[in-house]
Amino acid sequence: MTLRVYVDRISHPCREVIIFCRLNGIDFEEVRIDLSKRQHLTPEFKGINPLMQIPAIMDGRFKLSESHAILRYLACAFPGIADHWYPADLYQRAKVESVLDWHRANFPRGPAGYVSKSVLAPAIGLPLNPQAAAKAEKILIASLAKIESVWLQKKGRFLLGSDQPSIADLSLACEIMQLEVVDEKDRERILGPFKRVQKWLNDTKNAMAPHFEEVHSILAEVKEKLQKQRNAIGSRITEVGRKPDLHSKM
Repeated sequence: MTLRVYVDRISHPCREVIIFCRLNGIDFEEVRIDLSKRQHLTPEFKGINPLMQIPAIMDGRFKLSESHAILRYLACAFPGIADHWYPADLYQRAKVESVLDWHRANFPRGPAGYVSKSVLAPAIGLPLNPQAAAKAEKILIASLAKIESVWLQKKGRFLLGSDQPSIADLSLACEIMQLEVVDEKDRERILGPFKRVQKWLNDTKNAMAPHFEEVHSILAEVKEKLQKQRNAIGSRITEVGRKPDLHSKM
């Protein structure tokens, strides 16, 4: 049976799974679960994942959620997956696991929190929250500093000094790519100081071409849609400001 992958590409953990499958020639059916329409909360999807979160997969009768767990499973369950993604060597694998655990415990409160609270919330039916966005930005910058000083070493192009990307590189890069939907000046303010992170991100994009860019093209579409929404709101505000004050003429 064909692997079924339940995703919405606006979600970075979903993009991780899609890209991994594409890169490794895993045959799969992409099943869209529209977050903006709350399709992840339907009784039908609850039968796939009782936690009502995406991504989720169904491989035959086997069901699994959580992107890191899915990536580990795919790397082990399908033949021909290169060892660098999830090394068989115990010590190398433990190092990859250390990045994944740090990522899950620290990083999501950074880019995902900042982007969702500053610009993305309206796309999924939620209000903006500038105060929460400012707090998330501080966490994001601190996390980028950790990646630059701890996980990126002088040797090797990828995390942990490797010459080939692992699932940890894929996961972190997909989350940082969330910054593509914010204004360029905000993205530069946040990423600009971290030159090694920028180089690693570009190396990761190149190593995973063309699938990395293709799957992330959704972000440009979202950014354009949000900009149109902001322009429309600005036009309405301007129009209201131009209306004559009838009371002042009475």
